[in-house]
Parts: sequence; structure tokens; C-alpha cells
Amino acid sequence: MSYSEDQQRLNLSAGLASVGVATTLVLLKLWALWATGALSIAASLADSSMDLLISLAGLGAIVYAARPADEDHAFGHTSVEDLTSLGQAVFVFGSGCAILWAAGHRLVTPAPHELAEEGAGIVVMSISAVVTLALVGWQARVARRTGNKVVAADMLHYVGDLMPTLGAILALILSAQFGWSRVDSVVAILAALIMLRGAAKIGVEGWHALMDRSAPHEVVEGIAEIAQIWPGVHGFHDLKTRTAGAKLFVQLHIELDPEQSLMAAHEIAASLKRAIIEAYPQADVIIHMDPWLRDKRR
Repeated sequence: MSYSEDQQRLNLSAGLASVGVATTLVLLKLWALWATGALSIAASLADSSMDLLISLAGLGAIVYAARPADEDHAFGHTSVEDLTSLGQAVFVFGSGCAILWAAGHRLVTPAPHELAEEGAGIVVMSISAVVTLALVGWQARVARRTGNKVVAADMLHYVGDLMPTLGAILALILSAQFGWSRVDSVVAILAALIMLRGAAKIGVEGWHALMDRSAPHEVVEGIAEIAQIWPGVHGFHDLKTRTAGAKLFVQLHIELDPEQSLMAAHEIAASLKRAIIEAYPQADVIIHMDPWLRDKRR
């Protein structure tokens, strides 16, 4: 799918906004961690650090994946999104394990760790929540206008990040009001488990894409339904799909009346290709035309 300059500008603005917000949140939470010593903030800081790496990778992916196919990359450059996701998954998993170990150790310690400067921590984490909500709003708008899946995925990631942030605020409030400092460790453990789950999901998806796994079943079925009822197509076979980043690659053999002109056959194939791309805008479609053999079954 070719993007207009306006769409590319919007995608780039969303990527830059994501990097800017992530950098701001990392700096704020570093100060809040130093001031409070709260492990829930440490978990949120680790998550924001992961966000910064993911945002940088996403921005790079938006720029690099938008490059047209060239002599060395005949199918484009979108696989960079899947490659970077594996590195991100390793980082997220390591951070989650570190937070989980530290929080578990503090939770079983006989004397609970006393938090400090809860008010400052609450302010910082509240600012983080507001800034994150603003970023999600802008990313949602860009994703609706451009259909960019990188921006949409980054938006969903930040939506999920709100839970550790809100959890850290809750832990600080309970510590300040009731002295329940152990809640900090419980929230940190929950945040770490969320990070581990996210790492597994990111890693598996990146691995499947790099291994040329076919598109989701519903996508394959949708393409098959279009081809099956298309005027002039008497049958189809060898429907193959794979994904690379946000790109969907489709290969399809269709069976056409061998007695019609080449021009007519070409128009049927071209119109079918346009229909598939209209249904799946990120698709790169290759259609091979075979003669329809009335007396033979494939």
C-alpha cells in the first residue's frame, strides 16, 4: 500500500510523539524512584524504558518500512518490524524477571520497606497517566486516518501500560494514608507478570512472522471467499499467504476460461487483485492465471 505524503507525515508525527512521551516518562519516573524508593514505580520505570525502546524501534520501522522495494529487497522492508520485536521481547522479559525477583524478595522480608515522599510520587505518576492518555488519543486518530498497523499496535501497547501506572498511584496512596507499604510489592509483581505476558506475545508474533507463517485463518478465509465468487473465476488453488511487519503477501492461482482473450483474462485477474487489496489494504498480491480444465479436477 502506497501512502500519501500526508499519511506519512501523520505516521511520523505519531512515532515522534511516542518517543517524546516515553523519554519524558522515563526521566520523571527516575526522579520519582529516587525520591520514593517504591518498587511499583521501579516496575513502571522499567515498563517506560521498554516503551522508549519500542517507540524508537517503531519510529525506525515507520521510516524504514515505508521505503519502496529495491534491488536488494524486492518485497520491501517491512520485515524490520518483526526483527526488532524479538529484541524487544528479550528486553521486556529480562526486566519483568528482575522486577519480579526484587518485589518478591521485599514482600517476604520481615520488616516492610518504608516508602518516602509518596506525595511527590503520586504527582509524577498522575502526570504520567495524563500524558499517556493524550498520546493514546493522538495515536488513535492517526491510526484511523492512515490505517498504519505500527501506530495502532503502539497505541494498544500504551493502553496496556496504564495499568502499572495506575497501580503505582494506588500503592503510594495506600502507603501514605494507611502505611500499607507492602501493597507496593504486590503491585510491582502484578506489573511484572503483565510485562512477562507481553514479552511472550511480542516474541511469538515476531518469530512466526520471520518464519513465514501464514496470515490468520480469518484473513485466509476472507481472501478465499472473494476469489470463490469472483466473476469469470471458475476455480482457484495454491492460495498462500505470509506476513512481514504490517505487510500481507498473497499468492493465488486462479482458473480461467482458456478460450477467452488474454486481455479479458488479464482484466479478471486485475479486478480480483484490486478487490483483495481493497479488503486488505496492506496486501501485496500476486495472481497466476491457469487454464480452466472442464473435464479434470484439481
